[in-house]
Order: sequence, then structure tokens, then C-alpha cells
Amino acid sequence: MQNAHAMKLTAPPALQRGAMRITLLGGVGEIGRNMSVFEYEGKLLVVDCGVLFPEETQPGIDVILPDFTSIRHRLADIVAVVLTHGHEDHIGGVPYLLRERADIPIIGSELTLAFITSKLKEHRIHPTTVRVEAGGTHQAGPFGLEFAAVNHSIPDGLAVVIRTGAGLVLNTGDFKMDQFPLDDRITDLRAFGRFGEEGVDLFMVDSTNAEVPGFTTSERDLTPAIDTVFATAPKRVIVSSFASHVHRIQQVLDASHRHGRKVAFVGRSMVRNMGIAHDLGYLQIPRGLVVDFKKLGSMADDKVTIICTGSQGEPMAALSRIANGEHQIRLNVGDTVLLASSLIPGNENAIYGIINKLTDLGANVVHKGNAKVHVSGHASAGELVYCYNILKPRNVLPIHGEAKHLHANAALAVRTGVDPDRVIIARDGSTIDLINGAAKLSGQVVADLVFVDGDTVGHATEDTLADRRRLSESGIVTVIAILEPGTNALAEPLEYITRGFVTADLALTGATDAVERALSKASTQGVDEVGKLEAVIAGAVSSYITRTHRREPVVIAIVIDA
Repeated sequence: MQNAHAMKLTAPPALQRGAMRITLLGGVGEIGRNMSVFEYEGKLLVVDCGVLFPEETQPGIDVILPDFTSIRHRLADIVAVVLTHGHEDHIGGVPYLLRERADIPIIGSELTLAFITSKLKEHRIHPTTVRVEAGGTHQAGPFGLEFAAVNHSIPDGLAVVIRTGAGLVLNTGDFKMDQFPLDDRITDLRAFGRFGEEGVDLFMVDSTNAEVPGFTTSERDLTPAIDTVFATAPKRVIVSSFASHVHRIQQVLDASHRHGRKVAFVGRSMVRNMGIAHDLGYLQIPRGLVVDFKKLGSMADDKVTIICTGSQGEPMAALSRIANGEHQIRLNVGDTVLLASSLIPGNENAIYGIINKLTDLGANVVHKGNAKVHVSGHASAGELVYCYNILKPRNVLPIHGEAKHLHANAALAVRTGVDPDRVIIARDGSTIDLINGAAKLSGQVVADLVFVDGDTVGHATEDTLADRRRLSESGIVTVIAILEPGTNALAEPLEYITRGFVTADLALTGATDAVERALSKASTQGVDEVGKLEAVIAGAVSSYITRTHRREPVVIAIVIDA
């Protein structure tokens, strides 16, 4: 098995004539920021460009982008961006790519294009779009594209086949094989069989549920449990879900209608996406069911459903603000909160914290852990094996998953008969070259985490986050030093100002001795620049506090001439 983690990969060599290169800029080693770049005959094709949502260890970060460094000098060579479906981890990075070149054509299905077009309007970008359908084809530069329907937790998902002289690549996007989907649109296994007959040189396949045995539960099987929630809830039902989870929202609307409840959408993204889905016919809303949120105040609690965002514990989303008492929606004892999404890895602590807060406020919280109210949108092991046996791919590249998911998917491929030497465990930044029907790891490019922090992109770094973590854990100590010019001697005792750093009285007096020693040494070395002296003082105080208090606050020194 080719494992990028076990190989010392460097920058890839020039691409051989007639070969195709795949560069993975996200989505292998994490759940999110999915992005693959295909190179053939001097042109580039991008498949998906998503975001990763931050963890608790990344305070202040809004989203995390793929790293465009390796393609930034070749933006003019990009012939198109293909979007497999409309989830944020596949489309959320598009506005940031189009900031760098706004006229890149965007190829996708009707709903996916509607979602990304609406998002791009917020960035004042008016994209060039190419609408495609399942079963359709499109030529993008030297890349021949064909699309097949796949079932997922959002309508209009597509797998994409990429044909070049180097071979045929099938990228599933996110998919599962629900045989009874809510929209009756199943994964097109007949198309998969046809691709297999033609010969799949490289199979890029969703790995998220590769560890889960059997087959993923059908969406329709959730209807009784969701209905029970609405039948037994004594007061309001507050449903939290992804703003793009059209299928689940449809089930909630249907249950509300059956039990005589009016529905209000809360949150900009939820209102926007559900409006788009309804306008395009992907969401069926009975007349009069959805009302303006302001009208709910005059209705009996047992006649109200509120649908909002925040199922992953995002600090600024509606559910988190409700739990913290910072939202116009005030939770009442007896309300029911339905979490209608699965947990994205890394968000567990945040969402469990929200569940506890909601419970303390008197709500009955219903979630995947205590009721059958959500199923995954990804293929389990049985479905993946089914695909391998249909396609008989020559080479396999597991995508969309953490390391454990990628390895589990790779093991399934080998068990179905794929040559282990033709199964690739990649990582972000890996390049894979497809030459004469064989796929090989060829190198590694820069694929760092790119942080979006408010209006800034890429300015926050790991060092920035380390400082923020230190501030949150140990606080800050500011040291004001008045020095004698020319000697670096203390003219007055050091003044310590602390915020968030807890210490006993006089506990920092010992730091003064450390500072005096450090200043004396700096003086003998001829150090007299203010900036360098501040660094010397900060270093001495920091070392003292770490040694004596076992804490690492951020230490800032300010030097003033006497």
C-alpha cells in the first residue's frame, strides 16, 4: 500500500507527457475543506473547494480554507471548478478562490449552483455558472466530464467522471446507497456499472463511514421517531440542523404539519437556503405552514416549531446563543430541542456542552444518542464493498475522511481484490500521478491550514492560536520597566499588571531578580535597543513564572527610559 505518511515526499517533478496529476489540497486526514486539483496538458480542473470548521483549540477562527499556494501562480490555467454538492465542506471555499480569479466557471447541479450563487452574492461576486444534470456530459478544456446521480443528505448530489488521455477517474463526492430516499433519487449504480465496464483507472471514494459495518439506515426509517417527538412534545419544538440539510428539514416540516404546528426559520443561512430549496421545488411546504418568526409570540407553545442552525455547537449560531441566553428566543421549561444532525469529529465537546446547558434550562433534548432522529449521509462498509465489486477499479484513492477512515476504506478495497500496491493513503498536499493506468504518489506540496479570522484570510497563524490559547488558559502579565539610560539598570521597581493570571501577593517579586540578572547580561553584550530589552525582560519573567508557578501566561514587557 502506498502511504504518504511513511514516505519522504518532496516537491513533485515536472509532469510527464500524457500523464495526469491529482493534487489533494484538503479532505484527506480531516472531515472538511475538500479540494482536489487535476492537471492535464497544462490545464487545471478543480473538484470541490470547501471549508473546515474550527475546533475548540482554534479560538476566534471562523472557518479554515484549503491552501491555494501551489496553484496561485497558475490561476489562469484553471478551466473550471466542479462542485459535487452544496454542503459547506465542499463549496464554502469557492468565494475565496474566486476572489483571486472571479471568472473561473463553476459547474454543478441546479441546487448546488443556487446555493453557491447566493453565497457569492454576499462576497459581491457574480460567477459564470454551468448547470449540469445526472447523466449529462461537459467538456472543460482537455477534461471530459460525465455526471451520475448519487444519494446524500442533500438533494442533487453528483459523482463526476473525469476522462483524459491518461485514463478515467471516478470521484464519488459524498454519497450513500439509500434505496428508499425521501426524494426517490437513488445512487445510479447502472451508471457505476457502465463506468466499470469502460474501466476505472482511479476510484476516488468517500471514506467517512468506512469503519461502520453494513449499510447506512434509510432516511425514511427516521420518520416514526421524528413524528413521536412532535406527538409527545408538550410545548415548543426547537429543531437544530445544518442549513443545507434539505431532506431533514422536509421531515420536520411534514411532522409539524401533521401535528398542527406552525414553523418559523431562524438564522440567515437557514432562511436563505430553505427559501432557495423551496423556490426550486426541492422543499415542499404546505401553504400557510411557515410563518414569520415574530408571529410565534401570539401562538400557543404546543403549536410552534422553530428551525435554526447550530447543531455543531458553533459559538455564534442560533442554538448556542439560545443555550447561553443571548438570543431573542428564550428557552422555557418543557420545550423540546431536537438535534437533527450527526456530530462532526472535533465538535463533540462543544455540542455536549450545549446539550448540558439546554438540559439545565429545563429542555428535553432529543439527539442521535437517545433517539433515532438522524442517519449519516455517507456510505457504510457494505455499500463501499458493493461499489468496489461493481467497478473493479485499477487504483483506489480513499478521500473525505480522517486517517482511520482512509485506512479502513483502503482495507476494504484490498479485500475486494484491488492490488495493495495500487491503493493510496494520501495526506493533504499529496500529489498522485496517473500514468499508463497506474497511480503513484509523486510528491508533496504546501497544504497548510488557512485561517479565516473575521475579515482577514491567512493572517492568523498557529502562533496566533497558541497565544490565544495561552491567554485563555493562563492570562497575561504586563511588565513595566523604567531603566537608566546606558546602564539598563532598573531606575524604579518593576510594575506587574496581570489579567487572568492568578497569583498570591508578592509572588512575582522573585521575577525581579531574574530580570536584573538578564539585564546585566544584556548590558555586557551591548544590548541597548528597546525592542531587544523588552524581549529580554519578557523572557526572564516568562521563564520565572513557568518554573515557579507552572503556568505559561503571555508576558509583555514595556521599557521606559528614566
